[in-house]
Amino acid sequence: MDIHRKKTICPRVTSFNLDEWDAAAKAFEKSPPVYLHQHWLPHPQAGFLPSCVRTAWTNNALLVLAELDDADIFNPSREFNAPAFKRGDVFELFLRPIEQDAYYEFHVGPDNQKFQLRVPSATAFRKRPKGDIPEEWLVQNQVIESRTKIQNLDKRWLVMAAIPFAMVAEAGHPKTGSQWLFSFSRYDYYQGDPTPVLSSSSSHHLPLSFHHQEDWGLMSFVE
Repeated sequence: MDIHRKKTICPRVTSFNLDEWDAAAKAFEKSPPVYLHQHWLPHPQAGFLPSCVRTAWTNNALLVLAELDDADIFNPSREFNAPAFKRGDVFELFLRPIEQDAYYEFHVGPDNQKFQLRVPSATAFRKRPKGDIPEEWLVQNQVIESRTKIQNLDKRWLVMAAIPFAMVAEAGHPKTGSQWLFSFSRYDYYQGDPTPVLSSSSSHHLPLSFHHQEDWGLMSFVE
């Protein structure tokens, strides 16, 4: 079933400190880039700008570095666990260890706004009322560690995050050779236009089908 999935490796690193940005960025030097596209279109729409994501891991966390080109960087939402993707720019991560049914969705905005969701299963997502986010799916008790950097002169913003395995890997921390399903996506808004430019690392055939796990990539944890 995984023949068509995009595959990437997630190299292991020995040290990582989110508060030392330049040193932390070196943790991703051996990580292959994962690019976001608009696979549901024959050609990218006007306003589409590229994004690149790299991953690594430590004993305790999955590490993510996203570089997002953006001509109009903004998100006015400030409340934790608010649906900020409806108001401005957001980078999204979908993660599911293959041995469990539950998966996680995390959002980070340009000013480090955060949204955390645990979906019990793909079936539960399909059965929910359309457009509804059940309150019990919101993750309140743990908060992913993340930092953002806005580079206005370069017209881009960066996200660096450490996602604790204790938060996501319900069957135990990954080891060398473990595999997770993953997908990265973004909502890229232009002020005055209520319709965002969407993109994803997954080969979705329709926009707004980010939860379609059959299209997600496969990440392998390596030394």
